[in-house]
Amino acid sequence: MNQFITKSLFTKTALLKRSRFFVVALLLLFVSCKKDAADATTTQTLQSSINDMASSLNTLQQVKFNEALYILKTFGVDADGDVNELKALGVLINGMKVPQIFSLADQVAQKNGVEWTSTGPPSLGEMNIFGNDQAKEFDANDIQASSLSVDVKSIGDGVLGAQSLQVIPRLVDAKGESISFNGAALETVLEVYSGGNRIFTSKNLMLDNNFKGFNVKFASLPAEKIIDQSIDITVSVKTTKKTLKMSKIGVPVNPKALLMPVVNTEDIPSNSDAEATFITPDGSGVTADAKVPTADPKTNVSKFLNNLSNQNLRGAYDIADNPNWGSYETFSNPTSGFGGVKNINVKNMTTNNTGPNAASVNATYDITDKEGRTTAVQVTFGLKNVNGDWKISSYKIN
Repeated sequence: MNQFITKSLFTKTALLKRSRFFVVALLLLFVSCKKDAADATTTQTLQSSINDMASSLNTLQQVKFNEALYILKTFGVDADGDVNELKALGVLINGMKVPQIFSLADQVAQKNGVEWTSTGPPSLGEMNIFGNDQAKEFDANDIQASSLSVDVKSIGDGVLGAQSLQVIPRLVDAKGESISFNGAALETVLEVYSGGNRIFTSKNLMLDNNFKGFNVKFASLPAEKIIDQSIDITVSVKTTKKTLKMSKIGVPVNPKALLMPVVNTEDIPSNSDAEATFITPDGSGVTADAKVPTADPKTNVSKFLNNLSNQNLRGAYDIADNPNWGSYETFSNPTSGFGGVKNINVKNMTTNNTGPNAASVNATYDITDKEGRTTAVQVTFGLKNVNGDWKISSYKIN
């Protein structure tokens, strides 16, 4: 009898040990299967790998990890629609681990002017790039707004004119009054059109109704795509239940500050009698009775800047033949022209290209306006041959 009891206890003990071993083996197998890097083979594997990566983080880190993924999905990829954005996000982060994703999100946020860092406190509410069907007691993005107001202000000075536009959207109620909210992460998109064609897009996050808005630099808008020197601006703000949109039509731009196409003056085709090149028997490219400038084009640019510095605006205007500057009254305007210049300090000047009919000069100088403000600029002057004299025909701020 004692032998039977001893044998039975031995058998139970062995089974218990085997069971424990089996459970431990299963746990080890489960742990070893968890992924520590993003797997973008499919949307399902991407979600599974992200869940595995998040499970190894503490609660605060999980929140910041979800925010980082949202930043990358919203600003780090160029795609339309949630499905396409997820696919593009998978391509972007495939094979990345948590620290790499945080680092990339920091770079993307900084590049796009988003006030977010991976080391800061949670600031975007509950973020889930795959969507969340479960009801929440409070949704920070469910803003009860009736419409959107958009304020557009020109930013610049009297010397060079406006250099950018500050576009500030606000969520308002039915009375048009600004709504107070915070803790949201409303995807806000700005689009710039001209002649019906979209020429510029920017995204940001509206965290509250003190949103700083967008700064649209004229230097980022290609001059050749601007029609009638004006643009149309559309801003949309996406809340949980709807997307609010507002447009400003016919916003004027400063043509002098737009992004000009890079032109090699040696390749400029002849388009006027003054700039025409003629082939002669001696191969010089200039007819015997055509006048070729003998002066260095840099000399005329220097005279132009000296005249501006001495407030001799008529003398400066006479050295130029630039249709973009218009009449002398436009050129000398103290607000939008050169009438506000008090002093110019030239630091450097070099002749870029010189031909019989066209040349270009680069100049670096400081402009001080009549209110005492000083601005450092780098300018490329284009010049053309007009009856043997160099005339300034273009002016591009670099």
